[in-house]
Amino acid sequence: MLRLSKKTDYGLIALAHLAQRGASGSGALSAREIAEEYAIPAELMAKVLQRLARRGLLVSQQGTHGGYQLARPASTITVADVIQAIDGPLTVTACSAQHGRCGQFHRCIVRAPLLKIRALPVLEKIVRAKSQVKNDDAEALPALAAELSAGMEELARSYRR
Repeated sequence: MLRLSKKTDYGLIALAHLAQRGASGSGALSAREIAEEYAIPAELMAKVLQRLARRGLLVSQQGTHGGYQLARPASTITVADVIQAIDGPLTVTACSAQHGRCGQFHRCIVRAPLLKIRALPVLEKIVRAKSQVKNDDAEALPALAAELSAGMEELARSYRR
């Protein structure tokens, strides 16, 4: 089972809270408001929210009525998005993260299933691209196509190893 870091757990809590509040038409929420609701240290929540904002999952607003809101519909934000925003890229084993081969490379029976796991981010991007096409978000498509192409090339290199 995947064990999430505290920061990722707090990020998921914050995003779920913002999604619920956004559905009810509420405005932006401060890090302190979210932290108090879930008894999380305010400074830590502020750092988590800043990281999510830098990664484009949240937007922040300055001022007296400022705070954080989701940058896009909650239905388009995945757990993988949050994990990668907080903790960086998902890697399962050294062979899935490094280009070198381990001593077990020729006898390995788990490499193929692990490579399938590596394909998940690429598949998520394909799903996201499909939803953007449906939503006529044509401006985002060229960047997404380039990202998909790079992901597919990396995935192909992984299978050749």
